[in-house]
Amino acid sequence: MEHTQREENGCTIVAFTGDIDLESSPDVRRVLLDCVKANDSVIVDLSGVDYIDSSGVASMVEAFQTTRAGSGQFSLAAVSESALRVLQLARLDKVFTIYGSVEEGLADGG
Repeated sequence: MEHTQREENGCTIVAFTGDIDLESSPDVRRVLLDCVKANDSVIVDLSGVDYIDSSGVASMVEAFQTTRAGSGQFSLAAVSESALRVLQLARLDKVFTIYGSVEEGLADGG
């Protein structure tokens, strides 16, 4: 798992590539929590994520809850088909705001 991070229109965009699993989820958790502490608006680009397991999902949920506790915005964008299936199975596609693209998320304010 690798990630890139950038700021655009007052929003932090973090993009992950590879697998988010038990091995990489502690790093994902750290990156996401650092992002939500630094910015009220975070978009997570999952277009490059081939696989996500429950530990990866838990990292996303924790970052989401941390953002919501501070009245920020946390959303997912360009979720790959395999990652979306996992979110749908956990019914988290109804919890997270999910955009078709990062650009769509930015246009909506993150």
